[in-house]
Amino acid sequence: MNQTSSQVVRDSFARYGQPLPLRRVLIVDDHPLFAQGLAGLLTQSALADTVEVADTVEQAVAVLSGRCSIDLVLLDVSLQGETGLMLLPRMSAHKPPVVVISSSDDETTVRAAQAAGARGFLPKSAGRTALIRMVRSVSRGEDYYPGRRSLSTQIQVLTPRQQDVLALLAQGFPNKRISQSLNLTEHTVKTHLKAIFTHLGVHNRTECVSQARQMGWL
Repeated sequence: MNQTSSQVVRDSFARYGQPLPLRRVLIVDDHPLFAQGLAGLLTQSALADTVEVADTVEQAVAVLSGRCSIDLVLLDVSLQGETGLMLLPRMSAHKPPVVVISSSDDETTVRAAQAAGARGFLPKSAGRTALIRMVRSVSRGEDYYPGRRSLSTQIQVLTPRQQDVLALLAQGFPNKRISQSLNLTEHTVKTHLKAIFTHLGVHNRTECVSQARQMGWL
């Protein structure tokens, strides 16, 4: 994207009263080519002044703990064998908005992102226009979950909070991380899990996730 095109994007932000491009964005993704390509698109499109890249949760925590504040985190849901969403409960007092990016846009992944506290979801197949819309929405303090499908009526047997617990359970979260992400006590999480197990007629976490998938709850 040339300089003239970049200026057009900046002018568009200003003309329609949109917030100015973000100062610093952190991409957390363990696929170098994708991360570098996304970083280039953000800067060339004048959506961010500076972009940093981390490929693990630990590296991301280190960047977020640094002196310079981050305005937006773009977080891959799967990182080198760990769940990217584990980053959210580990974020310090300064918590920039997090938008999950994933090659999978199934209901389970989207709901897990919401339950963990992510401000938005952007599939990796999305184009430049969707990226611009996402940055605009999040920089205005809005969530970005366009076209989110409604849950199957079957899952309405669970309460909304139980649905959140189930979504994080399916992402591999242990009870402690679920409690941190949802601001619940571990006892409450265990209570929700017991209720979910009862609804599904299962006895452990593995059976729970498997049965929930078979029933179309995930």
